[in-house]
Amino acid sequence: MRKAIVIGGGIGGLSAAIGLHGIGWEVTVLEQAPELTAVGAGISLWPNALRSLETLGVHPRTLREQASGGLHDREGRRITRWDGEAFRRHHGRPLAAIHRADLIGALRDALPDECVRTGVEVTSLDDLDADVIIAADGIHSTAREQLWPQHPEPVYSGSTAFRAVTALPHPTELSTSWDDGAEIGVIPLHDGRVYWWASYVAEAGIRYEDPKAYLRNRFGGWHEPIPELIDATTPETLLHHDLHLLGTPLPTYVKGRVALLGDAAHAMPPFLGQGGCQAIEDAVVLAAALSTTEDIDAALKRYDEQRRPRTQAVVRSSVQAGKMGPQLRNPLAVAVRNGVFRLLPGALTARIGAGVSGWTPPVPRRPAPPRTR
Repeated sequence: MRKAIVIGGGIGGLSAAIGLHGIGWEVTVLEQAPELTAVGAGISLWPNALRSLETLGVHPRTLREQASGGLHDREGRRITRWDGEAFRRHHGRPLAAIHRADLIGALRDALPDECVRTGVEVTSLDDLDADVIIAADGIHSTAREQLWPQHPEPVYSGSTAFRAVTALPHPTELSTSWDDGAEIGVIPLHDGRVYWWASYVAEAGIRYEDPKAYLRNRFGGWHEPIPELIDATTPETLLHHDLHLLGTPLPTYVKGRVALLGDAAHAMPPFLGQGGCQAIEDAVVLAAALSTTEDIDAALKRYDEQRRPRTQAVVRSSVQAGKMGPQLRNPLAVAVRNGVFRLLPGALTARIGAGVSGWTPPVPRRPAPPRTR
């Protein structure tokens, strides 16, 4: 039986393990943390990710389909409306959201207990013995640094972000709100809680003694439910991270029998909501490539040829979406952009992103069941 070691027990690593286990490989996931956890935030799953999860046989029970919503300015004036039903009709799947912990739990449940080992730090790839090693160890990947020691480090996107999951006493809908150089997003989850984030252009590394007070001062004048969400968020659940990306594309995602996956290969800013989605795509393509040939080197070459152009294009699109969206600061340019968006018909806004979310995953070949007499 072929053996694979996956470094990293996040969304990409667990998805890769599920894919390889499904094609009959013996898989071991090595996670540095003492237990599989996820930051206290949500994640949007676009149709490309939902199709990929279905291909892996993973059907999270706590997905929340986003029915309707819109893009607004800070005063709450609608820039454009988003029709969830029209989106589903066009894309074949909805836009969904889930708490990251729930997604990690669903992925973990799809694997046998013995597949995952926590509390294991991988310091050298040379210490690992497997037919294939999958490095899904995040944006600051140790494996990437070992394999490409001269490659530039991730760079700052220019924006920092606060994120949290909190409860409101009343329902709310999907929304994104823009101001000069800033964005606040609101995504309802399945249990009545709300995932929200605020990103804005700032110098990297700035932190606040009282982050909640800072957010009240910075965003308290925005439309509801934004001030209400800030007030309802407990300080200990508030996350603050600067947003980085792998600014210099890698020449390949494969070296020898090691394949990079997810943020380790193509970390991107979150302005298209595709970071985790692309990692799940990676996992399906890798499993499909390894399922169709006994030649591992050829399969990894195919994985690289299929994933590198697409994911690096998504990185570029994410950067551009940030520049034209929440990072745009010139007041005249902001007014022109908002005016253009207001003119878009609803049928067209439902098609936005089709080039990315319309992707259909390959289907890995499953091993034939043993014959019985």
